[in-house]
Amino acid sequence: MKSDFNKTTIALVCIAAILVTLLGLALGCAQPAPAPAPTPAPTVTVTATPPSPPPVTVTVTPPTPTPTPTSTPTAVAPIGAKPRVRVATTTSLYDTGLWGYLEPMFEKQYNVELDVLYAGSGIAIEYGKRGDVDVIAVHDKPNEEKYVAEGYGVKRVPFAYNYFLIVGPASDLAGLKGLSPEAAFKKLMTEGKGTFISRGDNSGTHAGEKAIWKAAGYDYETQVRKAGAWYIEVGKGMGSTLQMASEKNAYTFTDMGTFRSFKSKLSLAPIVDKGALLLNVYSVIAGNAQKTPAVKTEMANNMVTFLTSPEIQKLIGDYGVKEYGLQLFVPCAGNEPTQ
Repeated sequence: MKSDFNKTTIALVCIAAILVTLLGLALGCAQPAPAPAPTPAPTVTVTATPPSPPPVTVTVTPPTPTPTPTSTPTAVAPIGAKPRVRVATTTSLYDTGLWGYLEPMFEKQYNVELDVLYAGSGIAIEYGKRGDVDVIAVHDKPNEEKYVAEGYGVKRVPFAYNYFLIVGPASDLAGLKGLSPEAAFKKLMTEGKGTFISRGDNSGTHAGEKAIWKAAGYDYETQVRKAGAWYIEVGKGMGSTLQMASEKNAYTFTDMGTFRSFKSKLSLAPIVDKGALLLNVYSVIAGNAQKTPAVKTEMANNMVTFLTSPEIQKLIGDYGVKEYGLQLFVPCAGNEPTQ
C-alpha cells in the first residue's frame, strides 16, 4: 500500500510540475507587446531676417558752372496752321496728273494747303452749290453757265482745252473710222456691231457724249440707255472707263488728255477725232460768297489768277509733251476756242 501511495504522490508531483510549467508558458505568451516608441515632434526651423539698415541719403551738390555770356535769343512766333483752300475738279484733269503737277506750285505761291476733290463735272458743280468748295474747275459749258446764272459762281473763266475722241479696237469692228461723231453713234445704234462703254456719271465727258446722241437724233433716256446689252454705263471716272473698254474690246468716248496719258496701258486706238462737237473746254469758276458764305473769296480768286497767269499757262501747254510726245492741254486764257 505504501508503495502505491508513493507512486501516486510522485505522479501528482510530476503533473503539478508540468501544470506549473505550462501555466508559466501561457502567462509569458499573454504579455502585451511593448508600446511603440513615440514619434518625435517635427522640427520647425525659423530663419530670422535681420532688419535692413536705414537708407542713407547722400546729397551731391554739383559745382556751379561759371556762366558764359551769350547774346539774347530772338523770340520765334509759333507757326499757325495754313489756310485751306478746296477745289472741285473733273477726273480728266486729275487722271492726267495735271493737278498733282500744279498743286505744290499754288500752295507755295499763296502759302496755303490745297485740297483737290476730283469727280465728274456734275458732282463737282454740286459741291460748289453746297458750299463744300471755294472754286471749281470743270468742262461742261451749259451747266457752268447755269451755275453762274443761278448765283453760285462769280464768272466762268476758260483756261485750257483739248478734244474729245471716240476710241475703240484698232480693228474697228463697227466700221466707224472716218465718220463724224453723229454718224458714228448712229451707225452703232442701227447696226449694233460694237459694244460701247459710257461713263454714265453726269460728268463733262458724259455730257459731251449725250450731246452727240442728241445731234444724231436720239433721246438719251428713252432710246440710248435702253438700246440693249451693247450699251453699258459704268458710272466711273475716265481712266477706269478706258480700262474697261480696253478689256472688253469696246468703243468709248474720252477726252484726248486722259487717253494719251493712259494709252500705253490700253489696246485702244483713236477712231473718230474730227467734228465740231468734239471741242472740250476747261473753265475755272470762283464761288460766290454771297450765295454760299463758306467760300473763301480771296483764295478762290487767287486760283483763277493762278491758272490764267502767263507762267502757268505755259506750263499747262508744255505738260505731257516730253512724256507723251503731244500736248495734253492747250492753254486758252482770254481766248476761248469755238471749234
